Amino acid sequence: MVIGYGVINLRIPDSGSLKEKRSVLRKILKRTQNEFNVSIAEIGNLDNYNFAQIGFGLVGNDSRFINGKVDHLLRFINDLKAAEMLDSKVEIMVVSDFPESAVWATGKYDEL
Repeated sequence: MVIGYGVINLRIPDSGSLKEKRSVLRKILKRTQNEFNVSIAEIGNLDNYNFAQIGFGLVGNDSRFINGKVDHLLRFINDLKAAEMLDSKVEIMVVSDFPESAVWATGKYDEL
């Protein structure tokens, strides 16, 4: 399993209120979500109407595919021109199979 995730810092210069900021972010988040089928949300700078921090995550089975998808996602958000991308931090993590000795706890919902 390959996990690609990251944080993007944005500046929204034309925003004069939190309501305007949310409107711009809603556009960015919804269009990105629809285009890439990615989990994405605002995660920081919640009370600052000129700056935003968004986080995203993707899961797949090929690291080249996930790396390309993350690069395309960053370009897509930058090309929207709804906000200025200040910087981004991305990580691609490969998770191998779970250890054989892992013992799964059974709960009341496991016995159907």
